[in-house]
Amino acid sequence: MDTGLDTGLHPEADTAPAAPRTGRPDADQAAKETLEDYTLRFAPRSYRRWTPMVVATTALGGIAYLADFSIGAGIGLAHGTGNALAAILVAAVVIFVTGFPLAYYGARYNIDLDLITRGSGFGYYGSVLTSVIFASFTFIFFATEGSIMAQGLRLGLGLPLWLGYLVSTLLVIPLVVYGMKALSKLQVWTTPVWLLLMVGPLVYLVATDPGTVRHFLAYPGTSGDGGLNPASVLLGAGVCLSLIAQIGEQIDYLRFMPPKTPENRRTWWTAVIMAGPGWVVLGALKQAAGIFLAVYALAEVAPAAAAEPIQQFKGAFEAMLPPWLVLPLAVVLVVISQIKINVTNAYSGSLAWTNSVTRVTRRYPGRMVFVLANLGIALILMEADMFSFLSAVLGFYSNCAIAWIVTVATDIMVNKYLLKLSPHAPEFRRGMLYAVNPVGVVAFTAASGLSIAMYFHALGDTLQPYSPVAAALLAFVLTPLMAVATKGRYYLRRTDDGIAEPPLDADGNPSAATYACHVCRQEFERPDVAACRAHDAVICSLCLSTDRTGAHVLPAAPRSA
Repeated sequence: MDTGLDTGLHPEADTAPAAPRTGRPDADQAAKETLEDYTLRFAPRSYRRWTPMVVATTALGGIAYLADFSIGAGIGLAHGTGNALAAILVAAVVIFVTGFPLAYYGARYNIDLDLITRGSGFGYYGSVLTSVIFASFTFIFFATEGSIMAQGLRLGLGLPLWLGYLVSTLLVIPLVVYGMKALSKLQVWTTPVWLLLMVGPLVYLVATDPGTVRHFLAYPGTSGDGGLNPASVLLGAGVCLSLIAQIGEQIDYLRFMPPKTPENRRTWWTAVIMAGPGWVVLGALKQAAGIFLAVYALAEVAPAAAAEPIQQFKGAFEAMLPPWLVLPLAVVLVVISQIKINVTNAYSGSLAWTNSVTRVTRRYPGRMVFVLANLGIALILMEADMFSFLSAVLGFYSNCAIAWIVTVATDIMVNKYLLKLSPHAPEFRRGMLYAVNPVGVVAFTAASGLSIAMYFHALGDTLQPYSPVAAALLAFVLTPLMAVATKGRYYLRRTDDGIAEPPLDADGNPSAATYACHVCRQEFERPDVAACRAHDAVICSLCLSTDRTGAHVLPAAPRSA
């Protein structure tokens, strides 16, 4: 679930020691690739030297994508402005509430969403299912953003769409492989320009032509009379809720937060809320702006084209700029936005696949295999014109994403803090967790399965719009019910990792004490190691993941009578 990007937060990455040869190629390769970005494990305190607000600012820079404009436009054009704004608000509230505990756990314990999911009801192998869902999120949204970029290249440079799809895909590969540091600088340098190009036209239109606001608010949509309709609101909310998995990419940055102390408590919480669930505030505003620009663009283009961000901003720029400057600026805005987000999507997806395959096969295949695989899937979706049925794809996908995120959030809020059946501190190491925990797996499977059936009209046309509600409610109810039914016995395979020193310090932060892994000979901090079953030494979580025989994995604790 990690972006793996050098975000500008890691000045000492260049001096990270090379992993020594251990005789185990998988362990060597995994250690070498993760020393810099900590993609498959805990982010150590020695690496986290930045203030909370620096982390938050960098995290918020990763949501420059323009898909929000298309999503908002699609909902608004179909259901009308009133229903669309209500749908956006409903989805934003759900995303904020569920994102808060996940962001807190990521920042507090310095782990990504996959590691949180393992210890929050799914188990060591059970969370592979949700890693695949997140990987799907990345290639679906890569295809969405790539389609938007191809539309810009067609309008600005005359490239046919099929070639634009190919260019938008191939352009990302060298950046993913070699350009992480260059990309982080690009994000910082281009953010002021991006904000000016995005916000400027909106401010100009509202200030110079107030009638555009009245027209926007009164727009009835193609499928209604302009009045509020619960079915339309929920259908629109389902599309918006497909973005609920974005919290995973926000946590990729939040895991680099410094320890929370009495001195930085206020700024720490502010940063976590801003960069965690707070991303949805900006996302909702962009969706609403997408409706506004689409309604404005309808005077010049067909409804299908009005949902394209390049057409939206072209129409807005035409109202305020000389003709020769309109297309270049619109294309610059689209291309910059899409490159910034799609490198993140490509890298993040490759890591989600790598994480899953490493656990299942206990081999580290190298992420470049999955970079190409993820991009290949995205290119196929683009060439199949996924953009034309984007709302349908996102509406289906949102059922799975909602069920997953709500299950994990409920486990943290209810099972950990209220029922106290789930361990308070997250656990992610092999040997410490059961392979599968029925609490999260059953709740997620039931919630997503029933909601998908509803989405495809299996339970009738009347219930179809309520599939996102069903996914959220079932996940929220079943997660604590399963914890009570199983008495919480399937969370921890054992509670003692064989090391006397506690994993948390006196302030509740992960301990900074270091231990040398006897397999890869690297130094790791206390939360990232466990005692070795076969040797009087410790082993890191990475080497445990690639232990094919299980000889180093601690045995299960005996069951109490």
